[in-house]
Amino acid sequence: MTAQLIDGKQISQHIIEQVKRRVAARSERGKRAPGLAVVRVGEDLASRIYVRNKLKACERCGVNAFPHEVPDSISQQKLMTLINGLNRDPAVDGILVQLPLPEHIDSDAVTDGIDPSKDVDGFHPYNIGRLMLGLAGLRPCTPRGVMTLLHRSGITIDGKDAVILGRSNIVGRPMALELLHAGATITVCHSRTRELPEKVANADLVVAALGKPRFVQGSWVKPGAIVIDVGMRCGLRGRQAAGRLDNTGPRGRRADDGCLITREYPTGCRESRSGFLLNLGISFTIYGPWMTRPQPAVHGPVP
Repeated sequence: MTAQLIDGKQISQHIIEQVKRRVAARSERGKRAPGLAVVRVGEDLASRIYVRNKLKACERCGVNAFPHEVPDSISQQKLMTLINGLNRDPAVDGILVQLPLPEHIDSDAVTDGIDPSKDVDGFHPYNIGRLMLGLAGLRPCTPRGVMTLLHRSGITIDGKDAVILGRSNIVGRPMALELLHAGATITVCHSRTRELPEKVANADLVVAALGKPRFVQGSWVKPGAIVIDVGMRCGLRGRQAAGRLDNTGPRGRRADDGCLITREYPTGCRESRSGFLLNLGISFTIYGPWMTRPQPAVHGPVP
């Protein structure tokens, strides 16, 4: 059986169109367009790609984008001054500081310094705490983008065994909380996990968010499993990008035997993330801060 692809790019386009209509309706009522400030420090290649996609999405939606590109030599104090100014700016409804930051910058202090009501990336401890408790608030966008992919693809999460590969604060940990709220049984794997192939082989749902490209072998994934690849790694010249799933290698069965997967080149998941980030920020602006809740479990017979 050939794998079915989750078309994240198409889902992202639908989200963008929804946001575009909502921004237009807001303008018709005489209200200003929402504003998103994006701060990029230095010339990290992946960060440049992510920021470029977000700015393009803003342009498509009619959202006011305020890009701030600063050198990697910027001091902590100057960066915090910039963020404080964005916190006070009434034209800015959402603030995103693209990670990673240079080693001399305290990333935690930067995250803590963003107004939680403008934290569209959902990394502030206040917003993470609300996610932990199952309360409404701004959500970390990559995990929430994954949930959107699953939901819009008609996939029921309740009762499934889910394996998350990676435990970062950006993806792995909040991904576990999102899936837990949706009724899945969670296993989070990392660099010290033993018998990793066996754990992946038992999973109904695999979310790969590791720092190694093509790490997950096709022979690990059972037929019919759902595989979401959220990784991206750029080549030395920025001409290539690879996900975390290797479904072409010689190690036994291909990963596409009866599976439901995102594309090997994870454009769809990344673009869905950008679309959902805008959706979060604009929803927050239009409907108020507590409109976004974790996806609840649907209790009843497990399919």
